Amino acid sequence: MPLVKFQFKPGINKEVTSYSNDGGWLDSDKIRFRLGRPEKIGGWAKNSPNTFDGTCRAIHTYKDTDLTHYNVLGTHQKLYVQEGDTFYDVTAVRNTTAAGDVTFAISNGSSTLTVNDTSHGCNPGDFVRFKDAATLGGNVTAAVLNTEHQVLANVNANSYTIALSVTANSSDSGNGGGSTAGQYYINAGLDEYVSGTGWGASTWGDSTFGSTSPVAVNSQLRLWSIDNFGVDAVAIPRGGPLYVWQSTNGTSAGTTGNGFFDANRSVLASSLAGASNCPIAAFQVMTSDVDRHVLAFGCNPIGSSTIDPLFVRWSDSESLVDWTPSATNSSGGVKLSSGSQIIGAISTRQETLVFTDSSIFSMRFVGSPFYFSFNEIASGIGMIAPKAGASVGNIVYFMDDGAFYRAAGNVERLQCTVLDHIFSDMNKGAKFKFFAANNVEHNEVIWFYASSASNEIDRYVTYNYAENVWAIGTTNDSFTRTAWDDAPTLTNPLAAGKLDNTDKNYLYNHESGNLADGTAFPAYIESADIDLDPAGEQFMYLSKIIPDIEFQDSSNANDTVNLVLKGRSYPNEAQSTLSTSALTATTNYKNTRGRTRQVAVRIENADGDFKWRLGDTRFEVRPDGAK
Repeated sequence: MPLVKFQFKPGINKEVTSYSNDGGWLDSDKIRFRLGRPEKIGGWAKNSPNTFDGTCRAIHTYKDTDLTHYNVLGTHQKLYVQEGDTFYDVTAVRNTTAAGDVTFAISNGSSTLTVNDTSHGCNPGDFVRFKDAATLGGNVTAAVLNTEHQVLANVNANSYTIALSVTANSSDSGNGGGSTAGQYYINAGLDEYVSGTGWGASTWGDSTFGSTSPVAVNSQLRLWSIDNFGVDAVAIPRGGPLYVWQSTNGTSAGTTGNGFFDANRSVLASSLAGASNCPIAAFQVMTSDVDRHVLAFGCNPIGSSTIDPLFVRWSDSESLVDWTPSATNSSGGVKLSSGSQIIGAISTRQETLVFTDSSIFSMRFVGSPFYFSFNEIASGIGMIAPKAGASVGNIVYFMDDGAFYRAAGNVERLQCTVLDHIFSDMNKGAKFKFFAANNVEHNEVIWFYASSASNEIDRYVTYNYAENVWAIGTTNDSFTRTAWDDAPTLTNPLAAGKLDNTDKNYLYNHESGNLADGTAFPAYIESADIDLDPAGEQFMYLSKIIPDIEFQDSSNANDTVNLVLKGRSYPNEAQSTLSTSALTATTNYKNTRGRTRQVAVRIENADGDFKWRLGDTRFEVRPDGAK
């Protein structure tokens, strides 16, 4: 009987029916295409055994002048700098009380402590530390009190509650003594996107400028933007002020001027020496690649505490802190002429692309007297979320509300073979969580997004820009990612995970081995229907499989890939499984039995510490009648 070689068209195509996609791939998970062939993606492993608090939605990596490597992470609860395996909490302090301003009260049998502090300014989820508190007399000792706590509930403007690790007894009748001081960190943000309107002080929304009902920065999904200005990190929580972490002070803890033993924390740029009109509220911060300006997008104008959602400001060259334009410096600002708000900005080698909700501007350094030029290069197109684009050299790939685009001088819509599959099953109510990930080693941009059934990232789509092919998948098997950095100064890309709702999360190295942090993960690819008879009329009988599958990094002779054949007689008929063949690296052929008009091929692995790659599998087939 003759052998038929199955050669599939590269890429997943869900824009046509399964039957009309003859010779194509229909579905996948944890698969990429390389030189037109599908293979299992690389694995991932923890970058550090330690966790950080909150959902991380921004990562920035850099080295200082002595080659110390820092990873800066922004979560909805805190700002971190990672050095080695340690995540140092560098969240800025917003207030430190005087000794004796804080007192406590608790009921017998309770583990909920009431904290009394006039005009504390706390919200649920915020963090506070105490020092010099005395025991309450029983189980609530000084050691229990003099540490960091998370605010449980806001009782009123002068009181809030925290949860203790112990239960009070009848002896806990004290108030902590007369020396207790509290150190409050900047208000935490939310882990959910809230659609609001208008812009006030440190606020932003979705509607036109001047609308009502502003959404405060601490009452919105916390999205940090992070960059480095030389050896220092600059960061803005979307809608908030500019913060600076100074690496020259290192990450080591020490006793600060307010008496707290603490890490080297970030500070407001406006608190530094020489500060002049630093941003009070902005959407995003970035350092320019030419002439070293700090750029703030969607920023408050000078003299106002309210965001102008189309205003771009920049500092003086080589200065973090001088934002006041004068005849002797190069600071300045421009209001964009199109759109209602800036969504995000992405830097390339030659320009910065600024995305509003309905237009794209090219921002270029031009020198004195204007310093930056702004030219609208596209209208009627925007970016769906602040982090939904990725820069690859001089090209930016981005997602808008209904398609994918490529910007390189001009803007072109990408032909996407999975477009309807993505945008017809998408939760745009969670769109500000969507983000693009650049995986340069494999010529990929990956968009992580939420399906209509989820409020968190649960799907991804991959575009291989070198081969112009698409792949899709889910974030099952602990693959939920909330931020990504290609980390060019490191060996592997970095990604932040979200395993559950405990707010204790990990950072991962990607393209590391073949396991999901030590555990095997399944991957599969499934073809569309194939007519075994070119005329589409005859039934065909399949009797043998000669596989062409490469097993990579396999050290176990039992590592197995399953080849599943599914058949049906008519395009609208439900598929049935004809056979499942377990294939190993030494499998020369498999006898099988299957009679069908149309066949679909599925390649899958369930476990194993290896990677597989599919070639041209052959099947022994013969005609078997028309009925």
